[in-house]
Amino acid sequence: MNFSYNDPNLPYLVKDFLVYLDVIKNKSSLTISEYASDLTLFFKFLKLYKGLVPSSADFDEIQINDIDEKFIKDISLTDAYAFLSYCKNERDNKEAARARKVSSIRAFFKYISMQKQILEENPMQVLDSPKLKKALPKYLTLEQSLKLLNSIDGKYKERDYCILVFFLNCGLRLSELVALNYNDIRDDGTMRVTGKGNKERTVYLNNACIDAYKSYMSVRPKDGIPFSDRNALFISSRLKRISPKTVQHIVYTALENAGLEGYSAHKLRHTAATLMYQHGNVDVLVLKEILGHENLGTTEIYTHIVDEQLKKASDSNPLANVKKNPTEG
Repeated sequence: MNFSYNDPNLPYLVKDFLVYLDVIKNKSSLTISEYASDLTLFFKFLKLYKGLVPSSADFDEIQINDIDEKFIKDISLTDAYAFLSYCKNERDNKEAARARKVSSIRAFFKYISMQKQILEENPMQVLDSPKLKKALPKYLTLEQSLKLLNSIDGKYKERDYCILVFFLNCGLRLSELVALNYNDIRDDGTMRVTGKGNKERTVYLNNACIDAYKSYMSVRPKDGIPFSDRNALFISSRLKRISPKTVQHIVYTALENAGLEGYSAHKLRHTAATLMYQHGNVDVLVLKEILGHENLGTTEIYTHIVDEQLKKASDSNPLANVKKNPTEG
């Protein structure tokens, strides 16, 4: 769902909230669209749940632009849990999808309670989120990473190699890599990265990154680039800032050439983090800063990878399943 501030289908309070997320909280357009989508679904459900539209009504056609302060004041915690039940049982939303909806509802009610002061008490303050299963991130081994780098070839091999080197050494998000400008690379060997919420962080470039960068810059196009993209670091074959889709294609092609399947650009970020933690003895707090994580809990998943490997090593011992014969003394 693409959010527009002039969308006539959204309640005015929701539009106010989304503007607040943009202007004050500095959320990305994708995040704002997700909030808009979640709240639209929530209010459509409530109108149906509360009998304000016929039970036979087409869910997608339910109008919510008439929702006002009185309607919102009547929403209870029970209503929110009924909505989450609907998402699970009728829409087959998994834990992560339902958890995001909880975050959207909580944030909206916090806004109308604190900023708009419409509610004296916020009923969603105690709205629980589904417990998420912590899946270990998938990543390439050191050997696979080397194989991937050695698979790069073709007309744009310097650019494509530099992209993969940056992913594997700096742990960049796809959006961060695409947004890089060449003047983000500083003479002191550091790189300015703009992450989520436009938060900037400094990443130190190792020798591999610097060499790959210099090699690419020696062949980077200089002429024919439109004014709006003139500062972009990575340039596409159409002489524009490279797009996320093109980078994903580069990564998938390289993985295929290396005989590695089931990975993605984001998995290369996981690979960088895992290799730094496993082989570089990087403290988890330092890793948090490198990756641009807001919460330490997000970074700590990489410590669990090592724990899992230790468990597998123990389980692979040929004596792992040997038990004492009960007949022996």
